[in-house]
Amino acid sequence: MIGRPKIVALALALLVAASCARDSSSAGGSGGDNGCRPVTVATSPEKLELLTALASEFNRSDAAASAAGEECAQVRVARKSSGAAADLLSEGWPENEANGPQPVIWSPAGSSWGAIVNHRLSVQGMEPFVPADPEPFMLTPLVIAMPRPMAQALGWPDTPIGYSDLLALARDPQGWASKGHPEWGQFKLGKTNPNYSTSALNATIAQYYAATGKQGDLTREDLARPEVEAFNRGVESAVVHYGDITMTFLNNWFRNDRRGTALTYVSAVAVEEKSVIDYNRGNPDGITDPGEEPKPPRVPLVAVYPKEGTLFSDNPLFVLEAPWVEPDEEEAAEKFAEFVRRPEAQRRTLEFGFRPGNPEVSTGAPIELANGVDPKQPQTTLRVPDPPILVEIIERWEQTRRGARVLLVIDVSGSMGEEAGPGQTKLDLAKAAAIEALEQFKAEDEVGLRIFSTDLRQAEPRDYIDLVPIGPVGAQREQIAAKIRDLTPVAGTPLYTVARASFEDMKQSFDPDRINAVVLLTDGRNEDPRNEDVESALRVLRAGSEGTSAAPVRVFTIAYGKDADAGTLRRLAEATDAATYDAADPSTIDNVFTAVISNF
Repeated sequence: MIGRPKIVALALALLVAASCARDSSSAGGSGGDNGCRPVTVATSPEKLELLTALASEFNRSDAAASAAGEECAQVRVARKSSGAAADLLSEGWPENEANGPQPVIWSPAGSSWGAIVNHRLSVQGMEPFVPADPEPFMLTPLVIAMPRPMAQALGWPDTPIGYSDLLALARDPQGWASKGHPEWGQFKLGKTNPNYSTSALNATIAQYYAATGKQGDLTREDLARPEVEAFNRGVESAVVHYGDITMTFLNNWFRNDRRGTALTYVSAVAVEEKSVIDYNRGNPDGITDPGEEPKPPRVPLVAVYPKEGTLFSDNPLFVLEAPWVEPDEEEAAEKFAEFVRRPEAQRRTLEFGFRPGNPEVSTGAPIELANGVDPKQPQTTLRVPDPPILVEIIERWEQTRRGARVLLVIDVSGSMGEEAGPGQTKLDLAKAAAIEALEQFKAEDEVGLRIFSTDLRQAEPRDYIDLVPIGPVGAQREQIAAKIRDLTPVAGTPLYTVARASFEDMKQSFDPDRINAVVLLTDGRNEDPRNEDVESALRVLRAGSEGTSAAPVRVFTIAYGKDADAGTLRRLAEATDAATYDAADPSTIDNVFTAVISNF
């Protein structure tokens, strides 16, 4: 895992992997081994279902019969977030179970990632291998998704809305009361982390354009202007928390909609246009599970196309010129790329809420006003800055982003001593990952360390100990790391007690200028006979998070190992509008910690 300082120093190692369970390499269901030449596609998550369907069609077609020289080809689709894939490609894509096979085709959400990888390779003195100027597979613009009543309160659809309007609302101490809706509380923005997410990268670029009044050709001098930095700090100050994927916000929004609290969870989220369509169809994560029957939300979203301009995600299919790509694989990959750009395949993109990349195919339903989006927008398209400027944008975001106040809560129960690899226990792997994750916090972030088990042999009959109190991590990073290194496994798992206590402690010491959160890692289920009441814990968490709470604390949970109570951990996280992460395979804990810390 690469920490934030190292990301900047390596000049676009900034796009470090944000791999958690949903972004890890996984087969896309495009068929088993049939003796044909395999051609792996690494795709960003939002189009996994579409590319998997097209791969299946291609594999059954005549085009695949002799696609790889004289051999047949079989395209296999794997899910990998754009930032994660950019990092792996920059490292030569080491092959292991977590990373998956080296891809022949790479399809990030935006072609800017290709320029980023090439830039990073050049910095390392290596030959770039991502083709330049790719043709788009399909298009979707970045938008600001808002509940329709909130957008209407800002003048939508008649009045153009932009980042400057959101900044004014974020700075207004009255919040939504200034627009006649005190019941909605303060303006709250949801945004992912631009180290990992295309929508966040595009949103951050767009903020800089909005701050400078330009539509292209950003310069280092532009980025350094004090008023530009103040503009971006103001926007970031409204962020409730960050994250590796937009689905976290959309799923939480949808759950709040069912409870009637959609208007107090978050006010706006930077997402791609197709996510608004998916949400309004009742499918917030864009993936239809078997037997799932989507139900439209009670309060639909609308897409606000920023008046200052926005960027498109063009979803290229890069046929890589990497050292591991054989000529017959390249030939098969080119044929698949041609296959998905045919008009009949391009019309399929509309079914999934994208705009066709082939200009011969017209945009139509569902890109229409009835679904909260406008096919006539955006009116202004911004230009992607050159890679060195992108580097500095992210470098500056690391300083302008909202600060964090985080309590790390680590399970040291006996089961953490179980073997998880040659000569390593689960606790060994978790300790190494947690220490590495500390590097992702900036010096001003505040971090503390708590451990829990049912037998900690202390004077007070508590099931947890604060080894390091919450304080600026820059001053106590090594102290926290040393305490983590010394951890040893004992006794059982008082899960409900520590979850509730950690939440309540963070509420009592809440800092309104920071993202306040608990990160709770456990490999088991509640084993405390003194407290078996999970519903009581959930009621406390929900009561402290619902509505216009002035002290929102998020509890992010990590289900570590195959015996973790993933269902309960999911409920604890959802009760606070946070997210849960799956590390059932302990060897993935590095990537999972990276994904969790991306929220801050």
